[in-house]
Amino acid sequence: MVQWYKNKKNKVKDAYEKGSKYCQMLSPHIQKDLTKACAEEVTAVIMDEIRGRHFSVLIDESRDVSIKEQMAMILRFVNDEGKIVERFLGLKHIEKCTSAALKEALVNLLSSHKLSISMLREQGYDSASNMRGEFNGVQRLIRDINPYAFYVHCFAHQLQLVVVAVSISTPAIADFFNYVPLIVNTVGASCMRKDALVAKYHDVLLEKLENGEITTGRGMNQESSLARPGDTRWSSHLKTLLRILVMWEAILEVLEVVKKDSIKPTCNGGAFGLIGKMESFDFVFIMHLMIELLSITDSLSKALQRKDQDIVEAMNMIMDVRDCLQDMRDNGWEPLLKSVKLFCDKNDIKVPNMDKEVNARGTSARRRQKIAPHEE
Repeated sequence: MVQWYKNKKNKVKDAYEKGSKYCQMLSPHIQKDLTKACAEEVTAVIMDEIRGRHFSVLIDESRDVSIKEQMAMILRFVNDEGKIVERFLGLKHIEKCTSAALKEALVNLLSSHKLSISMLREQGYDSASNMRGEFNGVQRLIRDINPYAFYVHCFAHQLQLVVVAVSISTPAIADFFNYVPLIVNTVGASCMRKDALVAKYHDVLLEKLENGEITTGRGMNQESSLARPGDTRWSSHLKTLLRILVMWEAILEVLEVVKKDSIKPTCNGGAFGLIGKMESFDFVFIMHLMIELLSITDSLSKALQRKDQDIVEAMNMIMDVRDCLQDMRDNGWEPLLKSVKLFCDKNDIKVPNMDKEVNARGTSARRRQKIAPHEE
C-alpha cells in the first residue's frame, strides 16, 4: 500500500527516498493507524452514498480466529442510478448473542455512523431464533422501535434449511453424509495423496477414452480434486458427490494405497472401513439418490440468489421444483434403481434381492423385524 501511494504522491516518495532509512512504516501501531484511516475514508464514502436514503441491513454473527463473537453488518440501498448496492459497514464485537445484546449492538453501530433507525426498511438475518424469533428475536425488537423495518428471510437460505432438515431426518442418509467428509479428508490428507489421485484419475480417463466410454471436448472431464462439502451450503455437497461419482475408481485406488502403505493403524484401518463403505449397495444407492435430488434443488438455489430475480418468477420456479420432486417420488424409483444397478455391475458391487426379506438395521438384534430392502 505504501509503495502504491509513493507512486501517486511525489512528496511522499521523496520523504521515503531522501529521508531517514529507518522510516519503513512497519510498526504494528503505525499499520493499525493506517488501516483505521483507510477504513474511515471508505466509510465516509459509503455514508455519502446513502445521504438520508432508506436502507436495509443484513446481519450475521460468527466467531473470529481469536474466538471472539463478531457481528457483521452490511447496508443495502438504492443509489442515484436506481441500482441496488450493498456496502460492508463494519464488525462489532459482542459479548453475548442474546436478542437484546444484538439489538443494542445494531442500534449503536448505526448511531455511530449517524444513521437513523427510522430510515430502516428491511432486516435480513439467518434463521437462528435469537435473530428472527417472532416474539423475542432481534427483528421483533427492531420492529417495536420501527414498525416499517420488515424482516425478510433469504429464500435460498430457507431452501437450504429445508434440504438439510429433510435429508438428515433419515438415519441412513445422515450416516451417509458422515462418511463423505471422511472420504474427502482421507484422500486429500497430503500432497502425495492428492497427486496420486490426480494421476490415477488421469489414467482412468485415458482408459475410458480408449474404450469409447467417454468423449473429449472443451471443458469436459476437468475434475481433478475432491471439494470438501460445507456445513451450510448444500450446493457444495452436490459438487462433492458428483466428483466422487466421476473419480470413483481413482478414489478407491488411493484408499487401497493408504491401507497398504500407511504406518499408523488408525490410517490403514480407516481406509479399510471407507473402502467397505463405498463398495456397499447402500452407499451407492444413496449417492445416486442425493445427486438426483440435489441437482433439482441446486438449480432453484442458484436462481433464488440471482440479483435480478423477482418474487413472481421465484414462486413459479418453486412450484416447478415441487412438481419435479413429486414426479420423482411417483415415477422415479425404477429409473433410479436401474442406474444404481448399472453402476454396481460395472464396479463389481453386490446388488441385494429387493424382494427378499432381511433383518431391519439400526435396531437391537432382539427386536429386529423382517423387511424387504426397498422398504428401508
